[in-house]
Amino acid sequence: IHDRRVLQAVKMVKRHLFVDGALKLFAYRDKPLPIGYGQTISQPYLVAYMTQAASVEPEDRVLEIGTGCGYQAAILAELASEVYTLEIIEPLARSAEERLSGLGYKNIHVKYGDGFEGWPQQAPFDVVIGTAAPREIPSKLLDQLKMGGRLIFPVGPSHTQRLVKIVKGENGFEEETLLPVAFVPMVRAQEE
Repeated sequence: IHDRRVLQAVKMVKRHLFVDGALKLFAYRDKPLPIGYGQTISQPYLVAYMTQAASVEPEDRVLEIGTGCGYQAAILAELASEVYTLEIIEPLARSAEERLSGLGYKNIHVKYGDGFEGWPQQAPFDVVIGTAAPREIPSKLLDQLKMGGRLIFPVGPSHTQRLVKIVKGENGFEEETLLPVAFVPMVRAQEE
């Protein structure tokens, strides 16, 4: 990770504030940790890597799919103008909203909802970033990207996921595989 703004954001956001109880002791290890409901807070390196790959600029509007505990949203909020984040598990959405508000973030908007649908009322976005892996990228998320927008997402079945970067250009979408990853699967509302 070489982007100084990303490194500064990771330094500013205290990871121990996003995990509960005894897990606080492990908050600064470079490992994912459970946050309940079968979900995890991603390892810090991967959060920073994905954020760097998204090339988030100060004026950007970002859509995050998979709020979880709110850690990735907080990192993004340090770098972007506005962060819109969706969580399919209602108790996680509510606790993340309370946590982020309590930490003073005014540029993060949390919504309980289906990530496959995105947030069309707030589109288009400069960046769409995902913290759960669908088998393939939902077309509605691609539709909500601005021209020149970047999508960073894990994709594929659990045993063969890869992190992809897709850029929306004049001639369609350009896709690049960044690295192999292992994320929780992205689920639709009826699969909860």
